[in-house]
Amino acid sequence: QVHLVESGGGSVQTGGSLRLNCTTTATSLYCMAWFRQAPGKEREGVASIVLGGRTVYADSVKGRFTASRDYTKNTLYLQMNGLSPEDTGMYYCAASSTVCRVHSSAGFPYWGQGTQVTVSS
Repeated sequence: QVHLVESGGGSVQTGGSLRLNCTTTATSLYCMAWFRQAPGKEREGVASIVLGGRTVYADSVKGRFTASRDYTKNTLYLQMNGLSPEDTGMYYCAASSTVCRVHSSAGFPYWGQGTQVTVSS
């Protein structure tokens, strides 16, 4: 069983920054990703990182968010800069052994409980 635990959420003002963390007991997961869900909206992908490979971002966060993985700590990070109210939502860490993408959450069987990010204007 793969356990994912997110942390680092909080409340900031527009233009602020936050760093999210996702720790797992699993090693060498093929793909780790961040998704988010705003109130009343569908869940959407934010960024994904394939094992030892490239990072893919949603267009809405390119240039503002940076995802990274520390393989020695089995941790996924999401550095979020230039936050806006549109970034408000619950942020989830997800992992998959078979797929790696941001346009769909299908194929991600492992999920954390989420961490709330609130950006005020």
